[in-house]
Amino acid sequence: MSNTATMASLSQVMTRLAKEKGIHREFRMNQNGEMTLQDNNYNYQPHDLVIIKTYRFEGASDPADNVILYIISDQFNNKGYIIDAYGVDSNNYSEEHNHFIREIPMEDHEEYELL
Repeated sequence: MSNTATMASLSQVMTRLAKEKGIHREFRMNQNGEMTLQDNNYNYQPHDLVIIKTYRFEGASDPADNVILYIISDQFNNKGYIIDAYGVDSNNYSEEHNHFIREIPMEDHEEYELL
């Protein structure tokens, strides 16, 4: 099975993930180049995380709306997400951010399949 799923809109998936799976916190890279989870002071390395599902969204009329939603679990089983642009606007994040995401191991957890 593919590790990438497609659904009508990012907001639909985000709403369902929050309601059905309790996923509502965002992983963000801070100004020091460290990945953190919202409301958690732990600084992560790529090997501390696993991408457990990805969703790809393509803007019907605007290529700038192309995003990937990564559902991520840490070594303590905390769950969160990263929203990442691709295509025309894929340069919104630093190369360090993009490299970090590429280094996170990927698995496909079917329980996060919302289609």
